[in-house]
Order: sequence, then C-alpha cells, then structure tokens
Amino acid sequence: MSPSHIELPKDTPSPDAEGCRATREILDRVGDKWSLYIIATLANGTKRFNELKRGIDGISQRMLTLTLRGLERDGLITRTIYPTIPPRVDYELTALGGTLLGPVMSLVNWADTNKQAISEARRQFDKKPDHR
Repeated sequence: MSPSHIELPKDTPSPDAEGCRATREILDRVGDKWSLYIIATLANGTKRFNELKRGIDGISQRMLTLTLRGLERDGLITRTIYPTIPPRVDYELTALGGTLLGPVMSLVNWADTNKQAISEARRQFDKKPDHR
C-alpha cells in the first residue's frame, strides 16, 4: 500500500483541537498494551474475570481491572454481575466493541506477517555504529 492509497483529511486539525484530542484519547485506549488483548480474547464470546486473567499472559489483576473498567466506560464491553456466592462477573464485547474486531485483527495479522522483517530491520539498525 502506497501513501496515495491512504485518505488523509484535507485540513489536518491542530493537535490541540477538541476533535483531535478526543480521537487521541480513543486511540490511546484501544492502542494500549492490554486493551487489544482483551478485545481479541472477547472476540469468541463472554468471559469471566479469571478466564481473561488466565488467557492474557503477564497481566496483573489490577491492570486487568483498570483496563476492563476503561473499556466499559468507553462502551466497548459490558460487565454483568450475577448475585451468587462468590459473585460471578462476566465481560463481553458490545456492538460498538465488536466493530473494533476487524481493525484489531488486521493489526494483529499485519504484526504477525511482518514480525520477521521488523526484527531484521531492528537488527540492521542496531548494528549501525551511530545508533548504539
């Protein structure tokens, strides 16, 4: 894909413009380290908190809680509490969250397809004497 295939806005807003800030906040949410994992994990349906924790290697309980809370606040997931002992809490993608699956999986597939090329580019870059 060449840059000519990418549609850019005719009038790029200032980074301080209200719309630009809002877009940046949304991209910060969906582009953080854990949100993509959670969204991809919920692609196959509802999961309980501990299922998510076990399925996402390296995430702490606190970080999972904070990320789930942020995704819920943004309307991307729902949280359902069942009055059992102990309480059961399920998480699932909302319709809005489901619209993220295409872009998220495209990004995951792109990364998977290009990981060796990127690794080689990094290796070549790091070999240069002016980049150490």
